[in-house]
Formats: sequence, C-alpha cells, structure tokens
Amino acid sequence: MKGSPHSPTRRDALKTTATLLGALSLPGITDLLATSAGRFTIGACDWSIGMRARTGAMSLAREFGIDGAQISMGGVENDLHLRRLDVQLAYREAAAGHGVRIAGIGLDIMNEVPYKSDPRTIQWVSDSIDVARALDVRVVLLAFFVKGDLKNDPEGQAEVIRRLKAIAPKAEGAGVTLGIESWLSADEHMRIIDAVKSPNVKVYYDVANSHHMGYDIYSEIRALGREHICEFHAKENGFLLGQGRIDFARVRQALDDIGYTGWIQIEGAIPEGKPMFESYVENARFMRGRFKE
Repeated sequence: MKGSPHSPTRRDALKTTATLLGALSLPGITDLLATSAGRFTIGACDWSIGMRARTGAMSLAREFGIDGAQISMGGVENDLHLRRLDVQLAYREAAAGHGVRIAGIGLDIMNEVPYKSDPRTIQWVSDSIDVARALDVRVVLLAFFVKGDLKNDPEGQAEVIRRLKAIAPKAEGAGVTLGIESWLSADEHMRIIDAVKSPNVKVYYDVANSHHMGYDIYSEIRALGREHICEFHAKENGFLLGQGRIDFARVRQALDDIGYTGWIQIEGAIPEGKPMFESYVENARFMRGRFKE
C-alpha cells in the first residue's frame, strides 16, 4: 500500500529509531535505574494498582514509598505495546522522573492466551527478553493461570517444557531469567526446571498462591532455594500484608536462610472496602519494616 504525501519515509523511521535508542542510553536515566536500594527492593505489580501497562505506575510507586513497579508487557488490544521503542522510552523517562525503577516485566497476557497452546506466545516470550534487556530488567514473569493453568495438565507442561528449552539459550545470552508463576507445587515446578536444564528458567514464587493451594510455603522456599527462585510476590487476598494468612516473619526467615536478595513485588493485599492507595501505603510501610537490612 502506498503512503500518503505525509507518510514517514524509511529514512525518517530510521532517524526516529536512532533517536529513541540514543535517549534510552542517556547517562542520567541509566545511572538512576541501575541504582540498588539494598538487599531487598520493594515493587508493586502495575495490574494490582489500576495501572496495567501504563506509565502512571511509576508515579504511584514513588507516592507509595517503594522502589519501583513491575510492569505488564500489555495485551492483545495494544499488541503488547512494551515492545515499541517509544513506549520503552516513556517508561524509562517516567521512572527517572519519579526516582523509581522498572522492577520487572510480566507477561500476564498469557493467563488468557496460553503459552502451552497458542503459537503467538512463542514470539511474545522471545520479544520479552529483548524488552528486558532494553529496560535493564533481569526477570520476566511468565503467568500460568486461568486458561494457561498447568496443574494436572501433563500435555500442557510438556509443551511448555519444549518451548522453554527452545528459548532458554536466548535468555541465557541476554542475562534474563524467565520466571514461572503457577499453581504448581515446588516439586512440580522442579520437574519442569530439571527438564528444561537452564539456569535462566526459575520459579516466580507467590506466597499467597502457594498457601492457597495448601503448600507449606516456608518449607518450599527453603527447598527451592536461591538457585531456583528468581523473585517473590508479597501477596494477600483480602487483607493488608501482615494482617492475613501469611506469616511474613517466617517468610523473612526463609529468605534469610536461602540468602535471597532482590525484588519483592507487592500484589493484591487490599481489604474489601479499603481504598487501593491507602492500602498500598500501609503495605509499603509494612514491607519496609519487615524487609529492612
């Protein structure tokens, strides 16, 4: 299809790309985003704070008093827009402007478009590794819930193993870890990890999900260890953190025992009838108290 007289030329497109790439590497931005906040860094999932795939998650992270936000790659409706250079730049600028960090990337879309069966997801996971590198992020969360659930699905698990084995070398070369978050137990996760045989495929451990399934989360954390857990979700369903079913003092002890350092992302933890913002300010205060050095 021919372009209109005002359509951008290939040269214009190349110039735009070069400009964006240059902006992404500005020292002022990259230096800030590389700054470590200490042993534990506290983030929030953008899909839990009403900011799924929106840069406003960065300003909220600042207002909550945490270190950053874990951001969604987007959905089918916006063609996973985090793959676009201009969107990446907008996130980098928002993070730098608010003095917070991009805490991680989540392919939450795979709850509705399953990795175990939809061929589109093969490219999405591959692209997420490129995005992670561009945004100086080390972990990509791969979600396996709803339509993507792997529990009691040996055929689905076998296909996920096949796809992960194919993409793992790219993740290894990029220094990016693919984190599996699912309803599976520690032992079931380990069967997948052992089959894939890559140090860059690990468990993304959600304490509330595992507790809901009846697993001994404190034992599972120790059994999986630092070697097989890439990150954590600090989560409660219907309670503030520290006021629900999860004993975060025991979680902290388990993290100490395995020598975990890195991101802990707050997810959920909003009591019924309590405003999201107020809840997250309190959750952030709790996490700062419980997970300080």
